[in-house]
Amino acid sequence: MSMMGELKFFLGLQFKQTSNGTMIHQQKYINELLKRFDMDSAKPIDTLIPPSTKLIMDDGSPSVEGKTYRGMIGSLLYLIASRLDIVFSVGLCACFQSKPHETHLKAVKRILRYLKHTPNLGLWYPKGYNFDLVGYVDADYAGFLFDRKSTLGMAHFLGPRLVFWATKK
Repeated sequence: MSMMGELKFFLGLQFKQTSNGTMIHQQKYINELLKRFDMDSAKPIDTLIPPSTKLIMDDGSPSVEGKTYRGMIGSLLYLIASRLDIVFSVGLCACFQSKPHETHLKAVKRILRYLKHTPNLGLWYPKGYNFDLVGYVDADYAGFLFDRKSTLGMAHFLGPRLVFWATKK
């Protein structure tokens, strides 16, 4: 009879199991991502895109090659499975995939530089905790008077920990 052993790697996710709980991270994927987009020698930074950043569709900066930009965004979207800290920044940059400009690419590269600084962050699931999944949603359909778009806010908790939060206008 053969035993499979402890789970360490699955679909790009890395698992580290201890007597205190389980850590899920994507450190190997981040290192490969940095190499793929020639950011492995870039200077690491300790902050993401500030929430006050205003990116617009056509800001006058030169256009950049869309295929590479979309590849970066797609790779980052896969990474948010274990890196909830980058959800806002990646979502902001994903809005410009149809016609990216230099300022948009600069914002994506800032995310990659942040990931270089924080490759070991992930999700920690302590042993013995309650893992009920609870979600809260607040929606206002067509309530934004300027453009009649819906606004939405949501938060999901796994046990006592926030695992997903989003707002949309």
